[in-house]
Amino acid sequence: MKDMITVYCDSLQGFYDCAPGTTVGELARKIDTGCRYPVVAALVDNMLKEQTFPIYTSHTVKFIDCTHPDGRRTYSRSLSFVLQKAAVDLFPDLSLFLDYTLPNGLYGELRRDTGDRIYVTEPAGADRVGALRKRMAEIIAADLPFEKKKMTNDEAARLFRDNGRPEKASLVADMEKFFVSVYWLDGYADTFYGPLLERTGEIDVFDLIPYGDGFCLQSPSASDPSVISPYKYQDKLSAVFKENSRWCSILGAHGVGSVNEAVRRGEAKDLIAVAEALHERKYAQIADRIYDRRDTVKLVLIAGPSSSGKTTTSKRIAMQCRVLGLRPLVIAMDDYFLDRDKTPRDAAGEYDFESIYALDLPFLGAQLNDLFDGREVELPKYDFVNGCRRFDGRRMQMREGDILIMEGIHALNPELTKHIDGEKVFRVFASALTSLSVDENNYISTADNRLLRRMVRDNFTRGITPEDTILRWKSVRAGEEKNIFPYQENADAMFNSALLFELPLLRYYAEPLLERIPPLSEAYSESVRLLKFLSYITPLTPDEIDCIPPTSVMREFIGGSSFEY
Repeated sequence: MKDMITVYCDSLQGFYDCAPGTTVGELARKIDTGCRYPVVAALVDNMLKEQTFPIYTSHTVKFIDCTHPDGRRTYSRSLSFVLQKAAVDLFPDLSLFLDYTLPNGLYGELRRDTGDRIYVTEPAGADRVGALRKRMAEIIAADLPFEKKKMTNDEAARLFRDNGRPEKASLVADMEKFFVSVYWLDGYADTFYGPLLERTGEIDVFDLIPYGDGFCLQSPSASDPSVISPYKYQDKLSAVFKENSRWCSILGAHGVGSVNEAVRRGEAKDLIAVAEALHERKYAQIADRIYDRRDTVKLVLIAGPSSSGKTTTSKRIAMQCRVLGLRPLVIAMDDYFLDRDKTPRDAAGEYDFESIYALDLPFLGAQLNDLFDGREVELPKYDFVNGCRRFDGRRMQMREGDILIMEGIHALNPELTKHIDGEKVFRVFASALTSLSVDENNYISTADNRLLRRMVRDNFTRGITPEDTILRWKSVRAGEEKNIFPYQENADAMFNSALLFELPLLRYYAEPLLERIPPLSEAYSESVRLLKFLSYITPLTPDEIDCIPPTSVMREFIGGSSFEY
């Protein structure tokens, strides 16, 4: 028909005609979207768009629900806005901060501004959390629209400053744009770094539960968005986040805006020095704990998700152990794989090399026990080309003061050490657990932080394109969820490898890599999201990057390390 717009709908594997100005949401209600759950957003020409996006030219449209990562983020952002509005309605004299991710949600607190961007936490308590939950339910039941409007940067910065959001105001004011998108909910304004739902009534699954001095905002399960996954309290992990948050606050780093201001003031070198000094102190504290148990501990196991910096962590802990008079010996977990024909298979019939049972656990246990008892062993060397164990004459014997160090994805799984005395083992979990936020109520995903690290390292040391890194990330994350995160609370010590200066550093390296990904790539929408996130960050200069010491965990990703990997 004349004046109709033709779009290609991914779910239909064909074309569909619609009137000019038809929104993505209206189109979703007219056709079979192919989504199992309600549509929350769409990829329009590989660009993430909200349901209110109007169609005026031909596009390719792929609808997404909450089983898609971008769909979950869209739902979570909208839910966060509802919580923000509820907090303003009930506690106008307090500020809501959403600090970091917990295993099944976002951790938030109510804080009182004592002046000069210094905040004191007001314990939420069950009564306040209950009141917030009830008010959120009322806002959702009212089925209010999320409205997006354009404002000049100056207008938006002034609005957020007047609303008691100095971090957001600082970030908006320094953006290299004339206009900024501001979202409104029932007269209250906020910014979010990605689309929202169309209306509050689309939020049908959530919970808000007390947690420490604050609360945990829970979203739908990734596998089944109709329910919330049972919450598992992980106190050790939460304590690391809390410590990092307190440390950032002490340094005046309340969000990305504060860090940007420090970098622009020429204080980047000081940030680097202080952050590296903190890491050195943490490495030393872990080594002290190992030394205190030197009469029993013979094996240090180190685990962490991809790009957590666990290799550098193991080397730095080993160095601190040497300072105390211990002699670290490295043993490679990968050398204890079973021969290929004995490797377990996954549901698809493929070899499951990530399974803990791909390791020869009895043989590993026997060799460790021999070493603990002072007997000499011949260490294996796994031949990955031929898929079999070989011996090349490398021998090891532990003497008094020796300590074994081994890293790997299964290091915290108790099944790994079931053949040895648990008192002889000290376990370390390492990850980049940043609690630095974009602003008061937009957190930074630790997974995004690690993805940027991995992208830079893969390109620099392994010749892997940023596109391939992004496309492999889903599989990497699935392996972490299965083999690492369920066991992280087994750790005797947790090392947080996040550094206050690393996002300005990563922007310098990652931005040009992401800009290479073409629009037709499956990784394009993710590259656009990450580029938008990085655009809020002021990058370091080459001169400032040169000040990062050769022993820094970041040298594992950008090169220039004094360690061999």
